[in-house]
Amino acid sequence: MSDTRERIKCLIIGSGPAGYTAAIYAARADLKPVMYTGMEPGGQLTTTTEVDNFPGYPEGIDGPTMMVQLQQQAERFGTEVRIGMVTEVNFSTEVGGIHKVTVDNTTEIEAETVIISTGATAKYLGLPSEQKLRGGGVSACAVCDGFFYKGQDVAIVGAGDTAAEEATYLANICTNVTMLVRKDYMRASKAMQHRVENTPNIKVLYNTEVDEVLGDQVVEGLRMVNNQTGEKTEIDITGLFIAIGHTPNTQIFKGQIDMDDTGYIITEGKSTKTNIPGVFASGDVQDKEYRQAITAAGTGCMAALDAERYLATVETGAEVSA
Repeated sequence: MSDTRERIKCLIIGSGPAGYTAAIYAARADLKPVMYTGMEPGGQLTTTTEVDNFPGYPEGIDGPTMMVQLQQQAERFGTEVRIGMVTEVNFSTEVGGIHKVTVDNTTEIEAETVIISTGATAKYLGLPSEQKLRGGGVSACAVCDGFFYKGQDVAIVGAGDTAAEEATYLANICTNVTMLVRKDYMRASKAMQHRVENTPNIKVLYNTEVDEVLGDQVVEGLRMVNNQTGEKTEIDITGLFIAIGHTPNTQIFKGQIDMDDTGYIITEGKSTKTNIPGVFASGDVQDKEYRQAITAAGTGCMAALDAERYLATVETGAEVSA
């Protein structure tokens, strides 16, 4: 590693809607932000086809194009976007302290503020046919993509509250929804189970798993297997939604940043402040409730404003408010 460490006023880790929005606001505030994109530049939206629910795009926009435009907007105001993966952090616990970050196991930098926007990764089943058709009818977000299957037959995999909520959401716009539950019971709350049971166009199949997603370019059907009897059956569907959870990308921050029991970063009140002075979290890395591009962008804005105010209080010697 080099003995000369670069000093950065505002370091942004992650490059999804939260990271780029934070970069836009931080750059306009003259914080001269530097962003490291991580292993998936652009975040989850780069694996999405059409985005129809982000304000400002009346005809919709595909995810990769949207992220390129966000990057261009951030760079327009002076953000330096770097390809690289933050592999280690050593956060200072002192107000005004300097945070040390290692990139790609080789480059050490120092930052006065850090905005964590590393997002969360949707869990998938891991089937080759599923992975092949991601973006072609296989999705991990019914709220994001369900509209494209209006009036069609779809299936959803999962047994928790999120799966039940997404199944009822899909039932409002799709003709039929088949819900696959791996065990002989649902993990969802009783209220959510009752909602599913009382929705006539949702059919719940217990002890049932996906054997193969059918189709070459797009989803055309689903082969299912009963894990008790081994019996296989097929149904015709055009969309398959996986609702078995997300994993927040917070592994490298464990032991330094306060998290909940599932690994999501805990922020203070309505702010993006973490338990570490000068370190802020935005987007899906701290939001397990909404997980939308627009809400991620909103918290990215908040994180940049929080960072700007933090630096102002440090520079003037004022007390940093909680």
